[in-house]
Amino acid sequence: MTVAEIVEALPAHVVHGESGYREISVERVIAGDLMSDILVSVESDTLLVTSLATEQAVRSADIVGIPIILLVNDKLPLPSMRDLARECGITLLATPMPMFESCAALGALMRA
Repeated sequence: MTVAEIVEALPAHVVHGESGYREISVERVIAGDLMSDILVSVESDTLLVTSLATEQAVRSADIVGIPIILLVNDKLPLPSMRDLARECGITLLATPMPMFESCAALGALMRA
């Protein structure tokens, strides 16, 4: 699935989009707020789903090469998080949906 499909399928909006973000392919989804768990279980082409709206999520995503973060629970990033995402080349999405519902919708989209 692509970022464009994710934005269309979920009620999500783009907080910060890198050049060409709509065509980025997502093969895997990982969800969590403990970045130590994220750091040990990620492969490329992964979307991080989290409610952690801080720089820590961006730094963790950057370390493992995650190109996209989806913030759930109607969280919006701090300006410092948005600036760091821009600096690291990471696309930020946000949705009002809770984490479980977001993951279920993403799973259904991946199976379609």
